[in-house]
Amino acid sequence: MSVRVTHVDEVPAAAAPVEGLTWLPIRHTLDIRSFGTNAYSAAEAGDLVVEPHDEDEFEELYVVLSGAARFEVDGESVEAPTGALVFVTPPSRRVAHATAPGTTVLAVGAVPGKPFVVSGWEERWLAGARDQ
Repeated sequence: MSVRVTHVDEVPAAAAPVEGLTWLPIRHTLDIRSFGTNAYSAAEAGDLVVEPHDEDEFEELYVVLSGAARFEVDGESVEAPTGALVFVTPPSRRVAHATAPGTTVLAVGAVPGKPFVVSGWEERWLAGARDQ
């Protein structure tokens, strides 16, 4: 198939092992094989939209599709309204919380100069969702 179309609101949320995080497995849903991409949504301000994590290799572009978020990258706070593009390079610690209800953040990432490999965490999270 040469084209797949869906809407972010149609991607079924999957269980995330991080409390308060709503994960939308975009890459898995569309069977994307060349790069990593997922979305995270928050019903309320204060909800988590990017889990706290360290990246030693991954570059990630976060796109605020709706609402607004506050990103913390290595202790630096970045406000990101709808339409904001937040590009984060490694190594860094990153996390984001919604600052408005109905926030959705799309994440796209890969390791520069290396072929894409599905991250182990994604397979574990999907397995956990199937077990529930």
